[in-house]
Amino acid sequence: MPSFDERIAALRRAGRSFAIATVVRTVDATSAKPGAKALILADGTIEAGWIGGGCARGAVVKAAIEALGDGRPRFVSLRPEELLEAEGATHGTERAGVRFARSRCPSKGSMDVFVEPVTPPPELVICGESPVALALCELSACLGFTRTLCAPGLAAERTPLVERLVDGFEPDGGGGVGTAGAERYVVVATQGKGDEAALRAAVLAGAAHIAFVGSRRKFAALRERLTAGGLPESALADVKAPAGLDIAAITPHEIALSILADIVALRRGRQRESGRA
Repeated sequence: MPSFDERIAALRRAGRSFAIATVVRTVDATSAKPGAKALILADGTIEAGWIGGGCARGAVVKAAIEALGDGRPRFVSLRPEELLEAEGATHGTERAGVRFARSRCPSKGSMDVFVEPVTPPPELVICGESPVALALCELSACLGFTRTLCAPGLAAERTPLVERLVDGFEPDGGGGVGTAGAERYVVVATQGKGDEAALRAAVLAGAAHIAFVGSRRKFAALRERLTAGGLPESALADVKAPAGLDIAAITPHEIALSILADIVALRRGRQRESGRA
């Protein structure tokens, strides 16, 4: 049987989300002890490990599913009914980041469990081989994205260091813009070389955010051609054009910086709103 770490590595390679539940503290008699771990999938399946029997499993699995839903860790404190009542808490009460849950174990033991969500890294898909596209590949290297460059016929001497290099834009052609991922941001930086094909592929593939490097006038002309070719107007409504934040950028690296700043602000803003919810 694969080890716990080997299962984690396999899930990472497959781009799947999972949570790691770790027992960090126990009081009195409990079946699981500090350091015990379980690997929990998004559907609640315990893929590997063990953190105790049914007394603990339900509350921890529920916390894992919620953590994978919003990307935020959970801390679950399982206690007997009488201890919860003594602290003025009930099953489901949350205080200072701790969620209390009822333990019905006859042993009357208590257990604290930390639940950490592990999700695939966000994917940045860059279309084109323009100076801005290559600058995006360079500047995004340290931001934690899985980076895919879609650039038909890119010369070998210009190939940047990215995780994936795709010779084409078509979402059905060997991956390309349509690569599966939990969170995808697409930047069309073709700048005159395959604009329409790249934009069409980006819209058809779907993404958390699509940005087009070019003027409003140029995008309006492309939108007219794409809608005339059958794309619904609504599919292009959320494309950010021109791409990036307005920081008076001029050079390719400055433009790339404005685009990445916009993506980071959008991504972290969504996470903050999810946390508030």
